[in-house]
Amino acid sequence: MALHICIAQLNYVVGDMPGNAQKIIDAARTAYDKGARLVVTPELSLCGYPAEDLLLRPAFIAACDDAVKTVARELAGLKGLHVIVGHPVGGDVRSKSVQVQRRLNAASVVSEGRVLETYAKRELPNYQVFDERRYFTPGKGTCVFQVEGLNVGLLVCEDAWFEEPALLAKETGAELLVVTNASPFHVGKGGERVARMADRARAVDLPVIYAHLVGGQDEVVFDGGSFAVDAAGTLAGRAPGFREDLFTVSVEQGAGALALKASMAPEREPEADLWDALVLGVRDYIVKNGFPGVLLGLSGGIDSALVLAIAVDALGKDKVRAVMMPSPYTANISLVDAREMAQRLGVRYDEISITPQFEAFKLALAKEFAGLPEDTTEENIQARIRGVLLMALSNKFGSIVLTTGNKSEMATGYCTLYGDMAGGFAVIKDVLKTMVFRLARWRNANDPHGTGANPIPERIITRPPSAELRPDQTDQDSLPPYEVLDAILARYMENDEGVEAIVAEGFDRAVVERVARLIRINEYKRRQAPVGIRVTHRSFGKDWRYPITGKFRA
Repeated sequence: MALHICIAQLNYVVGDMPGNAQKIIDAARTAYDKGARLVVTPELSLCGYPAEDLLLRPAFIAACDDAVKTVARELAGLKGLHVIVGHPVGGDVRSKSVQVQRRLNAASVVSEGRVLETYAKRELPNYQVFDERRYFTPGKGTCVFQVEGLNVGLLVCEDAWFEEPALLAKETGAELLVVTNASPFHVGKGGERVARMADRARAVDLPVIYAHLVGGQDEVVFDGGSFAVDAAGTLAGRAPGFREDLFTVSVEQGAGALALKASMAPEREPEADLWDALVLGVRDYIVKNGFPGVLLGLSGGIDSALVLAIAVDALGKDKVRAVMMPSPYTANISLVDAREMAQRLGVRYDEISITPQFEAFKLALAKEFAGLPEDTTEENIQARIRGVLLMALSNKFGSIVLTTGNKSEMATGYCTLYGDMAGGFAVIKDVLKTMVFRLARWRNANDPHGTGANPIPERIITRPPSAELRPDQTDQDSLPPYEVLDAILARYMENDEGVEAIVAEGFDRAVVERVARLIRINEYKRRQAPVGIRVTHRSFGKDWRYPITGKFRA
């Protein structure tokens, strides 16, 4: 006899309780017709994740309660079906100066019109992008329920990364563990999840079903890839990543150990996962917020070229517009390359010269600047003119501006406030420059979304990077070589290594100290940057909360 378990790996929307409930209802009906008797949805599926301070509003909690009742009512006629739905429960104690949390991050088992069990997450993460102790108190109980004679233990996400919750579930009689999850993507996270769940399965000698969320929510992306491991920790099946799926795991019940059967999505290279994370992050930010399309400044350089390719893969060519804004310092080959790339991808392409505006600014400031040499002031004026033009087009036509700055630039301040930082969504904000080049080459060799092979002209990839804001400028005039810079950033910013430790690894002290100083003094810029997609284990977003004013030196 086999129990068929369906993981409803769906793309939920934060705050859309009626819509999320309907998705769950539709998925449950489809799964039931195909023989499933247990349907598992991800963590906080009814309200979306992370709901942040919406969780502090009593009306939000009440709407979640209503959504649970809706799911139970609408599925009441499906005899024997059990559905696990994630939702917050409870209230709090408030005064003007104190708020004591009484909410729980819960998952309920719904069957034949009733809520049979409600389990509250015990382990609340409070690191990286997680901030759950702001909203929830830990649960204390266990949850084991029976479906077709099989005792199923329920855990929520972080619970399965610790020993006690799984052991308690087994002691209560669990023969199989089901874990609901909302675990944000970063490169390499998928393999880490499988390894940890395999450890957990071996530790308690029980199979583990891992139900995961998919979709983009502001800066975080959830990559799907739900999976199952048997009691020996062997991967028994895996859902595809970065897309919705009703993933079925069949659990064979016999005299011996439970046997799991499921389809197996293939392993993917890191660049493929990273590309799809960026594409999904753009698509969901644009679609869920109701923007009609996007526009960006196309410079003929590598960063804007990569963002354009991502945007077309995410939205299609008809919703993407590229604007080239040449200055007196723009090389002719930049114009040629920008035109060629726009033609390859089939997007609308326009050219608006900024030379008249630049000359007008210089004339207006001539008296103030008399006798002073040109410097970054004039460079920033050009960037800000471009920002004004893009934002004007955005205001007039409703499309959101995608900024094109990368993580290396954001770290060192190689970007202009109200200039190239002006926009609504920073696509490659968490992608180091060396990875920008790797992704460009990967995309030229692959066409994962069928929008056209080899979209980026080779010269864009091979030319020395330049902001083209003064004659014969290259990035390396102001920054260390990107291979060196990015290696230091990975150690200092992402892994919290100090200057001495980095120097001990063979890096030049003066370069390391300069990079560390640039990171410190440019915090004020990053505070004013658009939200961007998180793809590493530490981004300049919720992962990074440093004071602007401070004297500490690492």
